[in-house]
Amino acid sequence: MNRPVVRTAIDLGAVALLLSVAVIGFGPTFDGPQYLVAGFGAIIVGLAVAWFGQWLRWGILSVAGVTVAVYFPLGGALALPHTALLGVIPTLETWRQLAVGTVTSFKALLTTVPPVAASDGHLVVPFLLTLVAAVIAGSLALRVRPAAWALLPALALTGLQILLGAAQPAAPLVQGIVFAAVAVVWLALRQTWDGDSAAQRLENAAATPSRPLRARRLIAGGAVLALAAGVGVATAAFGSTPTQRYILRDFVVPPFDVHQYPSPLQAWRGYIRDDADATLFTAAGLPEDARVRLATMDAYNGIVYNVSDDGAGSSSAFTPVRSNMSPTATGTPTTVRIDIGDYAGVWLPDVGAVRDIAFDGDRAGELRRSAHFNDATGTAVVTAGLRSGDAYTLQTLVSEVPSDAALADAAFAPLSMPKQEGVPESLSKLAAENLGEAETPIERVRALQDWLSTDGYFSHGLADDVFSPSGHGAARITMLFSNDQMIGDDEQYAVAMALLARQLGMPARVVMGWYPGEDETDAGVFTATGDNLHAWVEVAFDGFGWVPFDPTPDEDNEPNDQNTKPQANPKPQVLQPPPPAQEPADLPPTIADDREQDDDTEPGVDWLGTVLLWGGIGLGTVALLLAPFIVLGLIKGARRARRRNAERTADRISGGWDEIVDTAVDLRTPVVPGATRAESATIVGSRFEEPRVTTLATWADADVYGPGDPSPEDVEAFWREVDALVGGMRQKTSWWQRLGARLSLRSLRRGRST
Repeated sequence: MNRPVVRTAIDLGAVALLLSVAVIGFGPTFDGPQYLVAGFGAIIVGLAVAWFGQWLRWGILSVAGVTVAVYFPLGGALALPHTALLGVIPTLETWRQLAVGTVTSFKALLTTVPPVAASDGHLVVPFLLTLVAAVIAGSLALRVRPAAWALLPALALTGLQILLGAAQPAAPLVQGIVFAAVAVVWLALRQTWDGDSAAQRLENAAATPSRPLRARRLIAGGAVLALAAGVGVATAAFGSTPTQRYILRDFVVPPFDVHQYPSPLQAWRGYIRDDADATLFTAAGLPEDARVRLATMDAYNGIVYNVSDDGAGSSSAFTPVRSNMSPTATGTPTTVRIDIGDYAGVWLPDVGAVRDIAFDGDRAGELRRSAHFNDATGTAVVTAGLRSGDAYTLQTLVSEVPSDAALADAAFAPLSMPKQEGVPESLSKLAAENLGEAETPIERVRALQDWLSTDGYFSHGLADDVFSPSGHGAARITMLFSNDQMIGDDEQYAVAMALLARQLGMPARVVMGWYPGEDETDAGVFTATGDNLHAWVEVAFDGFGWVPFDPTPDEDNEPNDQNTKPQANPKPQVLQPPPPAQEPADLPPTIADDREQDDDTEPGVDWLGTVLLWGGIGLGTVALLLAPFIVLGLIKGARRARRRNAERTADRISGGWDEIVDTAVDLRTPVVPGATRAESATIVGSRFEEPRVTTLATWADADVYGPGDPSPEDVEAFWREVDALVGGMRQKTSWWQRLGARLSLRSLRRGRST
């Protein structure tokens, strides 16, 4: 059927305007205007396919085939120009990404923090959705009556744009008004055209349309206008910013949880002791005074400083690496090359506010797929783990550290910091007492830093050093301040200053990493070792961001009083958390003590026998049911007591570890008989999501295979950790699983076979 050119142009123009409302809505989701090229290009291509399909009278399958045919040749120029030759000619990589993107691009978009970069392939989403919507809406507008059917694809595209977009909309009120206005005007015109066409097809029985026909046209026109107005109002309401805007991004489960890895600060003493001279990695192109960041920690639980778990925006909110990270950062653009040596771990050393990470080498693809970045802390993690031979290049922004003069009038940044737990009570008083006459925020921070770095003494606590236990739990921090001299290294001083600052309401966090000292760079290349590893404190100032402070005394500032004995074989210090609520012990039934005392009547002999009979049967049944619990409870209790009270203290430590493994075995954890503690810790830790298992395994190995026997205090501390861990493991199982564990013979059979 031939259609007037003007009507066709108006129909296609109206559909283009309706679809443009959704395309503009993608604005907050993308970094830059490239999404407009993909969206408007898809509108033009899709409407062209719809017009050709109507003109040549193609069927549904033909239109669908042509849509696929134009998707691949034009997708490179409109959605993936960085993969096309000269930005236009598609390559094999272009076609591969277009094909795979029809399935994976939606998940990739939802799991990437907006605004996303166009160069990461995310433009496939608006291009594909808009192309399909344009073909369907254009075909309906040109072929179907009433034309209101063409609103459905446009509405669907708008709804998908909202669900796939960012929490902050572009211009919801304007989008709704434009959609409603275009829909009302266009449908009114279509109603008039369709009515005139119907009237012309009538026989010339009268000079004007009949009264019933006019009435039907009036009613139909009013219904169409009401429908269009309702659609516009609904679109405006759906697109506007409610109290809470629900988008799919909020419900997508993050693919990575950093809490499955222990805090890197727990390995501090290991780096210092074992890797002092090892080349962990080299950094080429490191600017002067720049720092290499390994991890940023802002949550404290009395045992360890770690990343917080407060969700989006927290130090644990890691998302897949993209090419436009740190979108709000400012600084000098810098390129830094990192070559991994003896360093092995999941935490990726980086510099400044990283914008992009390009991996090199044979594992580049694997590392890229497993890399995650945290915009709030500037830290990165590679779940595949870094190892010798890996390399990557950072495109980053490095900013200058503001001077005290610049910070003189700056207030602390109004940030919501994680709640600290297990902080020694004495720190609040200590922090207030050592502020002196400091008044401004920067003066208060400097007062804390100067007090620690001036009055404190430095010691790693190694074989030839003055006694200084490792760790940064509440007991170790209390020891730092309660002794006659403050003795420690970066680990203790950084944590101490951060805790003191938090007690005074300062937004502070602990950072672990490296920075070059004098003569520690060779031809512009910095070599990171365990010896030049550092920890420092960052405090957030309004308008300046996070500013670093170094509270650790100079390494030459060693204590002059040798009252504290050197420690030949320092052991890791682990503060025991308060044990969780334990399961009530299964005890044999006892006779109730609260017997009735006010019954003056003698029980009748005629029913006494019946009571005794049924009472005896009931008690016997209960005793029979409880017998397995009682017997197994006594056996396992005796086994625990034997381990707890072994003659040698090293055997008590070993027995505590066996108690953990036996509990896991009874809870149906597949621990291999004869496995080492490290191997068993890996299995048990992954089963119950308990990183403390690995810590205790290392502790047990150190005490059992160390040069001397552990002290009774060490044994008590270890068993408190064991009880807390066992209680936590049981709490993570169901009631039926705990019941089965109490009746399980697996650990007893395991003990017989080992």
